[in-house]
Amino acid sequence: MSEIVLEGGVPLRGSVGVLGAKNAVLQQMISTLICPGWHRLSNVPDIADVRALMEVMEHLGVRCDLADKELAMVVPERMSVEAPLELVRSMRASILLLGPLLTRFGEAKVPLPGGDDLGARPVDMHLNGLRQMGAELELVHGVLVGRAPRGLEGTEVELPFPSVGATQNLMMAAVMARGDSAIINAAREPEIEDLGVQLEKMGARLSGVGSPIIRIVGTRNLRPAAHRVMSDRIAAGTYAMAGAITGGEVTITGCEPAHLRMELTKLEAAGCEVERGEGWLRVAGPHRPEAVDFATLPYPGFHTDLHPQMVAVLSVATGTSVITENLYDGRFRYVGELARMGADIYTEWQHAIVRGVESLSGCPVMATDIRAGAALVIAGLVADGVTSIGGVEHIDRGYADLVHDLSGLGARIRRQDMNNDDRTRLFGW
Repeated sequence: MSEIVLEGGVPLRGSVGVLGAKNAVLQQMISTLICPGWHRLSNVPDIADVRALMEVMEHLGVRCDLADKELAMVVPERMSVEAPLELVRSMRASILLLGPLLTRFGEAKVPLPGGDDLGARPVDMHLNGLRQMGAELELVHGVLVGRAPRGLEGTEVELPFPSVGATQNLMMAAVMARGDSAIINAAREPEIEDLGVQLEKMGARLSGVGSPIIRIVGTRNLRPAAHRVMSDRIAAGTYAMAGAITGGEVTITGCEPAHLRMELTKLEAAGCEVERGEGWLRVAGPHRPEAVDFATLPYPGFHTDLHPQMVAVLSVATGTSVITENLYDGRFRYVGELARMGADIYTEWQHAIVRGVESLSGCPVMATDIRAGAALVIAGLVADGVTSIGGVEHIDRGYADLVHDLSGLGARIRRQDMNNDDRTRLFGW
């Protein structure tokens, strides 16, 4: 077990690059199950969730090799359709195995997934959509058992909410279904578009990806493909907010600023200078941020995965900010840890009132999920004294090397063994 230890007070300066998106690469790994043969993904981040999904894929019979940001996968003609409980219980994306396995083999056995504890995230939209396509699904001892003995049939599925996961699952199921399909009220996130690009390279016939209505013509004439994973807009936003809170100046490369339109607009409203270019953006933070209200919404709204990091920034702003979380009822579980550092945050149901304080105090805190961990690191960058963050295994699920990247920007930060009794001594600083 490790922890991150950092000493605040240093404005971040310099340049940092981002790799492929966690929220894209996992789905693209799973989509390869549709078609046997040799697939290649490039720009792949070496994060814990990628490694965990590689284990799941290998259990199913896929050969995986990750080296130098490239992931090669050899998908066999014959393979297992049963995902192992011990490997998928910590990964929300595992529910996406249902669509590809059902559409290709007519059966699948997938344990109910785990992942970050962000409250209720029902899989009903996934299951109802697959049932409309002809799948028979039942829950047996915690395992979703799916059968489509006659194969999946193309149909029109209208989602009650533009769910990213349900949209992706139904896209992968429909590309090999008999006949035409339409996903109404589909999610519009860039990760959806990137999955569509990969599927088209495999020979899938899609239109309208990135719009509220996606149309798919089923085909069995698919082939393996090579694809470059889109840049991680959440990592880019995290580094932008780290620069903002410290009053520094950070350039993020390998990113797409258009994917962060709302988040960058809110940073500008908080007093940051933001410059955008092709494949890069630069954020210069103010001496102290100004209060800003925001609400999380499906794309192109403010991304829920950047909500905790933005609240960390606003915790030291001048004035009071109001935050509304519309997607996950458990997203505010990080607030108690920020309060330990001196943040003044009041929550009620889906709202948080953040009264900015002049300074935060470093202390031991615990990351409860990926983005909560990133928010605590951001808060620690400006806190007086030393902040130690446990639960680093959560951060590892979404960031390839957060400590290395922030250190390169000048942060006084290190990762060390939690068994070290002198946890907060700053060796060499």
